Amino acid sequence: MSGFSKREDAFENKFAFDAEKRFKAEARRDKLLAQWVGERAKMTPEQIAQYAAELIGHDLKKPGDTDVLEKIVADLHARGVTVSQTEVRDEMTRCIRIASEQTAKDG
Repeated sequence: MSGFSKREDAFENKFAFDAEKRFKAEARRDKLLAQWVGERAKMTPEQIAQYAAELIGHDLKKPGDTDVLEKIVADLHARGVTVSQTEVRDEMTRCIRIASEQTAKDG
């Protein structure tokens, strides 16, 4: 039984570690996305930082990326910036790749 318990504990620890890494990568992705949105919407650095916090909080409300994608498109359109969902999705993909690499380097 103790061998099974050790294996179960190892799986639980790995799951928790992976979930933490994923959370950190997604939060970093949202910060990168906020920077991208800020450049297009001509936001100040303070507005970008506030928008990053807003995106991170929004991302935590629902699983998946669709809500973040829709929020970015709507927010840019509200500021008069034309952007397609495909363009935002491509940027999200680029940002998560960068964020995952950075998170992996952090240990």
